[in-house]
Amino acid sequence: MHNRPRSASNGMKRILFLLNTLALLSLGVSAQTNGSNSSYSRFGLGTLNDQSQGFNRGMGGAGIGTRIGNQLNMLNPASYSALDSLSFLLDVGMNVSLGHLSSKSTSVNVQNCNIDYVNAGFRMRPGLGISFGFVPYSTIGYNFTTEEYIGLDPVTLQSITSTNVYKGDGGLHQIYLGMGWEAYKELSVGFNFGYLWGTYDHTLKQTGAWNGTTSSDYSGLNSEQNSELRTFKLDFGAQYPLNLKNGDLLTVGATVGIGHQIKSNAKLTRFTSAGDSTVIKAKHPFDMPYTYGAGATWIHKTLMVSADATHERWADCKTPVMSNPNGILTYRAEKGQYMNRTKVAVGTQYVPDIYRNYARRIIYRAGANFSTPYLKVNGMDGPREVGLTAGVGLPITNAHNNRSMVNINLQWFHRSSKESSLIKENYFMINVGLSFNERWFMKYKIQ
Repeated sequence: MHNRPRSASNGMKRILFLLNTLALLSLGVSAQTNGSNSSYSRFGLGTLNDQSQGFNRGMGGAGIGTRIGNQLNMLNPASYSALDSLSFLLDVGMNVSLGHLSSKSTSVNVQNCNIDYVNAGFRMRPGLGISFGFVPYSTIGYNFTTEEYIGLDPVTLQSITSTNVYKGDGGLHQIYLGMGWEAYKELSVGFNFGYLWGTYDHTLKQTGAWNGTTSSDYSGLNSEQNSELRTFKLDFGAQYPLNLKNGDLLTVGATVGIGHQIKSNAKLTRFTSAGDSTVIKAKHPFDMPYTYGAGATWIHKTLMVSADATHERWADCKTPVMSNPNGILTYRAEKGQYMNRTKVAVGTQYVPDIYRNYARRIIYRAGANFSTPYLKVNGMDGPREVGLTAGVGLPITNAHNNRSMVNINLQWFHRSSKESSLIKENYFMINVGLSFNERWFMKYKIQ
């Protein structure tokens, strides 16, 4: 009796098939991730997307200190060094959200359905793991109208009201390649290198109405702001597990993201009621922030508890600003439109017994998170964000392993500012993630 591995050609065919599948799924994701209805996506690079996957999304998004061999954890690339030696992991997630947006004068209900992420990973050799995939970074998507009483026409004495229609679309998509390496004893380090691309499109159409009966172009405030964004994202991570005396395991982790200027220009087109237009370009008006994170995960038998804190230096970043000092139209990169953002996430995971019947192998998760604003809205502090999550991991394999999983998470998400005049947003979301874990690299015994 002897062992013989699967042929290299079969393995290569599987990898090429998976790469093609990921490419097709990524194209589908990038076509759908503009499904936002938040008016706050009008500012900055849009609303920031959660970078976590199915299992840690159910834990409030915590995971900097988490390293599990049968789950991908993009939050800290050092975790890739713990990937199972026999498996090829594929993780795909989608999100359905129902939202309620309200202000003092009005409210509206919204719905969205998006593919969230596509990730894959495997171990190249002991202590060295690879991950790659697609995760959206930010989203721009809104369409709303405001009305304002301007005053009386000085000639006709008719009342004038202004109607402004705001529309936006775009955001940044990200494909990445990451590696985790157990560099020294149990110390693991890693990196994620991402390529980001997307669009930045905002339009404002203003009309005026006299006595509510006649509508026409009102002023030269009609405008379009556009940019084609291309840049990179580079994050580093480290993890170190500590074996405690009672058999528990405590893993501490840290991450750093490199901030930089985005080498893309923005264009402002300003229209007048006479049909004329003025075009102004702003050179390199966008930045990516430096980010810092720390976290810890404690494992006691089948109970896991994680806590993270991240800090993003958005106050050092620029964004394009349109102004009209002394009647001269300008469009340029300026600081002062962002605030440093801090996010805290905590979560827990529990499985009754991984070796018993199906009901006792179901994984239960819960978590919470809170983040401070990264935007300023008309000079005021932007929205804070609060989230509560609960979820389950349902095994989809036989009674002897928990390799493949369906992760179902319920999330309540609230976004509001301490300024009462700004919009409040409440979302109820269902996240469904399929984590496939197939033993591609198993050796077979042949008589």
